[in-house]
Amino acid sequence: MSDPAPAGEGPARGAPRAVALGGGHGLHATLSALCRLADRGRVAEGVTAVVTVADDGGSSGRLRRELGLLPPGDLRMAMAALATDDDAGRRWRALVQHRFGGTGAMAGHAVGNLLIAGLMDVLGDPVAALDEVGALLGVRGRVLPMSREPLDIEAEVTGLDLGPGGDPDAVHRIRGQVAVATTPGRVQRVWLRPDHPRACAEAVAAVRDADVLVLGPGSWFTSVLPHLLVPDLRDAVLTSRARRVIVLNLAPEPGETAGFSPEQHLAVLSQHAPGLRVDAVLADIAAVPVPERLHRAAAPMLSPGGRVRLAPVAAADPTVPRHDPAALAEALAAMLAGDPDPSDPSDPDGRRRQEDVKVAPASVSSPSESTASRRSVRWR
Repeated sequence: MSDPAPAGEGPARGAPRAVALGGGHGLHATLSALCRLADRGRVAEGVTAVVTVADDGGSSGRLRRELGLLPPGDLRMAMAALATDDDAGRRWRALVQHRFGGTGAMAGHAVGNLLIAGLMDVLGDPVAALDEVGALLGVRGRVLPMSREPLDIEAEVTGLDLGPGGDPDAVHRIRGQVAVATTPGRVQRVWLRPDHPRACAEAVAAVRDADVLVLGPGSWFTSVLPHLLVPDLRDAVLTSRARRVIVLNLAPEPGETAGFSPEQHLAVLSQHAPGLRVDAVLADIAAVPVPERLHRAAAPMLSPGGRVRLAPVAAADPTVPRHDPAALAEALAAMLAGDPDPSDPSDPDGRRRQEDVKVAPASVSSPSESTASRRSVRWR
């Protein structure tokens, strides 16, 4: 998981505390990247993951329905990403990720899902259970659920009535993460059940104490956006003094974001959390066909001095589009360091933009002048 630290990049005093929010493979990539940065002293040792808890499919869905517990799959993935990269950590990582085959009652269950569910059942406290599993894996940080109660995602979807006489604009309501993720229609908006879900207090505290918040990549409506639909957690994100970074997906996902452009991903966040202001938007350079369009779309939600950065962060020739943790770490490190942009549009040579386009502070609005000024001194 870790790369050797380049010369002069040993552990740093006062390195920024990083919190990543999401779920699934996208969060796994972000956490793996942040661990690399912790090895180099670019972020503090002890990365925190805040994880979605609305999964209702597969092994997680079965355990959730049978035991009434938090779905453990996304939590397990985050644990695996933060496990120590020594022999013991690699063994435990392989074990918790191991999935039983066959056709019996155990088929499809991941060992880590059973372990997490068992400890939740025994301890009666999901945070305590996750801390215990973290100790077993030697987790470098902490994994927290966004809520202590399992949640459900509901959505309004259009485009389901496409047959003769059908109305493509008719709005249908669907429920469940799997249903939303795989819908053949177009998701218009999503919300959580129960109404006004309670946030995990430890997750809220971690967000408030963070210096860097990373949101995304991942399934946009079902892994990324839900964190902004839990009122106390959303408020903590919006008012945090941390530097907020959005990492965009490499490609639209079949189902929930089919046909979405990078700009539409940002529009969805603004639609569901109008007060969200971010300090950086990171996208893969090959995933943005018209960079100028992304720059324009991002400008209203960027804080003063905020940037859009394009960098090669995709894994080479993946079977499924996925972020390369090492490349993602390099892009995040450049943002942390405030590296100058060789292709800024203000460059007198007029070179075509390829990375890191700075937005003038006067061109965007911020949640409040005082909050923005406090944040500006915390990003190094």
